[in-house]
Amino acid sequence: MSNQKAIATPTRTKEILNHYGFSFKKSLGQNFLIDANILENIVQHAGVDGRSGAIEIGPGIGALTEQLARHADRVVAFEIDQRLVPILEETLSPYDNVTVINRDILKADVHEVIRTQFEPGQSLKIVANLPYYITTPILMKLLMERLPVANITVMIQKEVADRMAASPNTKSYGSLSIAVQYYTEAKVVMNVPKTVFMPQPNVDSSVLQLTLRDTPPVQVKEEEFFFTVVQATFGQRRKTLMNNLSRHFKGKFDKEQLREKLTAASIEPSRRGESLSMEEFATLANLLYEEPGTN
Repeated sequence: MSNQKAIATPTRTKEILNHYGFSFKKSLGQNFLIDANILENIVQHAGVDGRSGAIEIGPGIGALTEQLARHADRVVAFEIDQRLVPILEETLSPYDNVTVINRDILKADVHEVIRTQFEPGQSLKIVANLPYYITTPILMKLLMERLPVANITVMIQKEVADRMAASPNTKSYGSLSIAVQYYTEAKVVMNVPKTVFMPQPNVDSSVLQLTLRDTPPVQVKEEEFFFTVVQATFGQRRKTLMNNLSRHFKGKFDKEQLREKLTAASIEPSRRGESLSMEEFATLANLLYEEPGTN
């Protein structure tokens, strides 16, 4: 363990940035954390310990990476910005258990990285302060690839965290809530003020924890079609299920057929998407799904 001054302080962060003449790239959504206590809390919430492997996305100048390195057995960090690689080499030099990969996480073969960088069967945690503009694509990639990780603990925009963890019949509940909760159990574990970032973002943040499910909570005939039905019902939030579904499936089902399917699923056609539970969506999607070649 290193006794060096934590990276995550305003003074040290400014020192590092000035030393390297680093300027923030707005296009990469770079906001660095300058509060070591918050980072320590994130690592604790993630359950990272001396047996864990940790995967980080967007380490920046290494503020969170450093905290992970102090607690985890091994840390692998994906950084897209080539300019940060030499900075990370210096800031993380006290730690011999960190590997930085200069690659876009959206294009990376994460399964291969896990296979080559960690022990077989090691408990893995993904921990990150994600760039807000690309949070959803990154998380959906990680979830859909069904990586062998125990949980994902990420700092993201508060509004997006609320949507991902939302329950039916709330303003935040939508297709994103269902997509995330199909793969995980989602909960917001802490809220974070904008004042602990440099530069300060325009929005508040939350730390969202996603615990990976062994199997989805519902059985569907075809996953892609299930998500299509979910998105269709939220097409226009103020419209009823009947309106949204008939618009989406125009030419495939007429209103009478849709009414029959909804009745068979015990769902009132006048309800709206945000009132349906995941179980109801699964029942409806399975009734609407037609096996290929049955037409």
